[in-house]
Amino acid sequence: MSGPLRGRVRVPGDKSISHRALMLLGIADGEARITGLLAAADVRSTAACMAALGAEIQHSDGEVRVTGRKLQATDTTLDCGNSGTTMRLLTGLLAGTPGTHGLDGDASLRRRPMARVTDPLRAMGARITSTGGCAPLHIEGHGELAGAEHHPAVASAQVKSALLLAGLHAHGHTTVVEPAPSRDHTERMLQGMGIQLDIDGRRISIAGGQVIQATDVQVPGDISSAAFLLVAATLVPGSDVVLEGVGLNPTRTGILDVLGRMGADIEVVDHRIIAGEPVGDLRVRAAELSATEIGGDEIPRLIDELVVLGLAAACATGTTTVHGAAELRVKESDRVATTVELLRALGVAAEARPDGWSVEGQGRRPLVGARLQSHGDHRLALTAAVAHHVVPGGVGIEGADAMDVSYPGLPEALARLSR
Repeated sequence: MSGPLRGRVRVPGDKSISHRALMLLGIADGEARITGLLAAADVRSTAACMAALGAEIQHSDGEVRVTGRKLQATDTTLDCGNSGTTMRLLTGLLAGTPGTHGLDGDASLRRRPMARVTDPLRAMGARITSTGGCAPLHIEGHGELAGAEHHPAVASAQVKSALLLAGLHAHGHTTVVEPAPSRDHTERMLQGMGIQLDIDGRRISIAGGQVIQATDVQVPGDISSAAFLLVAATLVPGSDVVLEGVGLNPTRTGILDVLGRMGADIEVVDHRIIAGEPVGDLRVRAAELSATEIGGDEIPRLIDELVVLGLAAACATGTTTVHGAAELRVKESDRVATTVELLRALGVAAEARPDGWSVEGQGRRPLVGARLQSHGDHRLALTAAVAHHVVPGGVGIEGADAMDVSYPGLPEALARLSR
């Protein structure tokens, strides 16, 4: 276990907002700046795809300038890398854009389900072929999409966003009725760029034919990245850390609710609104945790944080359960299986369930050292980096380069805070 974590740190820009800023400004009318854009592999994939489609993207002096263009067909297949957000949102965007387009990604992305996007898009008239419901995808874009009402079975911001982007190029109205709230960055950004939406609870409608107006975007810190530091500072005795400028969109703050009821000492300081998104500084101090139950409508609000919450549960008193999170099975890895494997390697009694897990917390008993496997999944690798500071003697990490997908600088940030 490292010494106390102390100091101030700014986490990387929000990955979800970074993707959306590049895509929306890439088709907007005019030029705008993005500040705070996440410099990680997934976002680089989106930037490269948008540039290949004709958007003008220039990096200078810590900001990115984007000039929107009418998207054009490209002779090469667009490489989405490891990014499900890139592939799913681009599928919606290109379905109504004239031209032939190919989308592909790495081996992990090729295993992730795309039918949840392609099926409703086909119901709007999109011409999309897939490979057994997965990538590679082939899209014959055209301007003849028809608005439709969609009722996704799973609350997914990626599915919702893809359908809304397709709706921009469809005739009539496109409506998405969510089974539970999912992150609403797309809706906020569209409205901030002049697009009229009709939002009534979980029902969101967009009229086709509207034009996005280029508007500067300031990207807040990513709460999904902040989660690793929140858990680390909570678990390492004597810690007192301030995380600066973290996005506090209420569709994303489930991590704060769960850690709070487990007994974490987290305070929101200087709450403010930046570019339509709630932002604040988070002060977190070490605390002893108790077990909790995680499930229901809060799952979409913390789906990306469940892996590191598994580590928090391992150090809590009592048995923590997660249910209603079958979506974890089709992430970059089967995160139910890989999280349970990671916890067991640390000496924790953990059991996988079809839609989650149960973890018998160690309480005051220390975790054991091990060589942890990332399975090419950035959330696993980042959780292992936190475990390195929690476990006496530290841990080894196999596949640590997976952190580059979302937070390549986490080990360095933890090392600075522990000096």
